[in-house]
Amino acid sequence: MEEETTKLQRKMEARHLLMISLGGVIGTGLFLSSGYTIHEAGPVGTILAYLVGAVIVYLVMLCLGELSVAMPQTGSFHVYADKFIGPGTGFTVAILYWLTWTVALGSEFTAAGLIMHDWFKDSPTWLWSVLFMLIIFMSNALSVRFFAETEFFFSSIKVVAIILFILLGTLAIFGIIPLKGYSSAPLFHNLFKDGWFPTGFKGVFTTMLTVNYAFSGTELIGVTAGETKDPAKNIPKAIHTTLIRLCLFFIGSIIVMSALIPWKEAGVTESPFVLVLNSLGFPFAGAIMNFVVLTAILSAANSGLYASTRMLWSLANEHMIPQKYARTNKRGIPMIALTLSMLGGLLALLSSVIAASTVYLVLVSVAGLAVVFVWMAIAYAEIQFRKNWLASGHTVTELKFKTPWYPVVPWLAFSLSLLSCVLIVFDPTQRPALFYMIPFVILCYVVYYTKEKIKLNLQKKESAQTGIEETSRNDSK
Repeated sequence: MEEETTKLQRKMEARHLLMISLGGVIGTGLFLSSGYTIHEAGPVGTILAYLVGAVIVYLVMLCLGELSVAMPQTGSFHVYADKFIGPGTGFTVAILYWLTWTVALGSEFTAAGLIMHDWFKDSPTWLWSVLFMLIIFMSNALSVRFFAETEFFFSSIKVVAIILFILLGTLAIFGIIPLKGYSSAPLFHNLFKDGWFPTGFKGVFTTMLTVNYAFSGTELIGVTAGETKDPAKNIPKAIHTTLIRLCLFFIGSIIVMSALIPWKEAGVTESPFVLVLNSLGFPFAGAIMNFVVLTAILSAANSGLYASTRMLWSLANEHMIPQKYARTNKRGIPMIALTLSMLGGLLALLSSVIAASTVYLVLVSVAGLAVVFVWMAIAYAEIQFRKNWLASGHTVTELKFKTPWYPVVPWLAFSLSLLSCVLIVFDPTQRPALFYMIPFVILCYVVYYTKEKIKLNLQKKESAQTGIEETSRNDSK
């Protein structure tokens, strides 16, 4: 029988941390949803939206950096919200983040099954989905080191694919590689031919939720803090490269796509990546991109299962849910939390089939906004942490990683995250997400404080009962 504790193991190195952060971000949001964003906001509007999104993420990461280096804990931002904002907020942040990744797991396993069914027509989609579930479960169950190496492999494929795409696209933009439909270099004519904002400036705001969801996963740096070797050195290194990598991979890809295909055609029928590769005359462009998208899906599922498992472990470790969920085996894996998170992903998948227009719609809507709520909690926790740090007699120079321009950076991160959340009111198709999110957040707070009240009443009853028994024993003497 395996020895059980509640301790995790510090097995991740700097290269794992960088790739896990990238792995969580570079997913179907870039490969598939970017076409929708270009179509809705126009080329320049999309570039602007992704630039604003990258800046918001970077500001949030600067806040998370100070917190994670000062207190490197797994499930970090929920712990920070608990300590520096309030336990109800800490509980809500953890539940929202767990939900974000478990809902994503359901859609990712379905998408992976559909890609394989497209290649092997006679095979059932569910069989492939189950197979990928087992692979991702085993990746997380064997050891944190094995998970990190698997994620490094998946993320490397995505990174190489995007770099090659940007290089080939740049050559086509300047006419070095011929492009179908063009007798000369297209340059950047497609970016401005219908004006700077062909759908109006409002398109920049209404696509911000899609952009933020595409960038969700960067905060995984914080989740891994408790299992990272030398967090004081490796976490800042990962954070400082965040903005550069986001700009290179996301904005670089968007510029290439917008320059090579008219914005009205982007995201209408297929992935803009496939459209570009087809226009460059690449044979099997669709199959190549399907393979890359498949690795992106599996990478996101791998990171997602890891994140949701550690969030449950952290909740149990902080005594917010039963402590059995914090138990780890001799390899440092919280198996009960891992199994429950995988079951959550499976239930999300089933709800997408059985109750697509009710339960699943609510889950997806809440998950889409949850990450922005988490970013706001990180920024506000940093503000409160710095106040507490100074009030307890410490100095800023003692911090190994300091959020620059405090308190401007955390307040800006908080305000911009809140603004991107509120602005979806102007988009009728995304507005319901806000209406589902608000009552769900209230419900989380109600559940937590009701649970705490019940626990307190039980403790009072136990204390009273102990007092009665003590009195009875004294009287009998």
